[in-house]
Amino acid sequence: MLNLQLARKYGMAIFEIAQEENKLDKYGQELAEICSELFTVPELKDFLTNPQIQPQPKKDLMAKLSASRLSPVMFNFVMLLIDKRRIGLLEAINDCYQDLSNKAQGIVIADVTTAYEMRAPQQLKLSDKLKAVTGRKVKMRLHIDKDIIGGIVVKIGDNRIDGSVTGRLQSLKAELMANN
Repeated sequence: MLNLQLARKYGMAIFEIAQEENKLDKYGQELAEICSELFTVPELKDFLTNPQIQPQPKKDLMAKLSASRLSPVMFNFVMLLIDKRRIGLLEAINDCYQDLSNKAQGIVIADVTTAYEMRAPQQLKLSDKLKAVTGRKVKMRLHIDKDIIGGIVVKIGDNRIDGSVTGRLQSLKAELMANN
């Protein structure tokens, strides 16, 4: 619980800086990239989050890995997290930042699940349709689940639109069972 509160504080801080500098997208992209790069390699994550390793070797490594690619503000933010021994919260900070950024920009997240990968024209058409339905900008997170057989399942917040073959079969089964 304490870690989530700390992550929210750091996420809110970097969000406010980004908003003041009018760089919500830039900082959000940098934060997401550094987060995915650092925490997809288990050895790197273990090194950075190990409390027995002093901050300086971690800072030296980060300087070599990302100093030239990150804006000065984001680089200093990551260095601050290392100094305060909070780099392990980076994923939660990123989640908090992205939520705040999306709300500020009027963007909703749509989790789209299909049985097979969608092509770019299909994604664009779906994005336009979801934008028309919600009246807001839509960022899609694409998922593949072969169990739905075909069709699509879209989840936006608490709303779920199930147009999958499996969903239709389940509703047909429920309807038939109710009639018996």
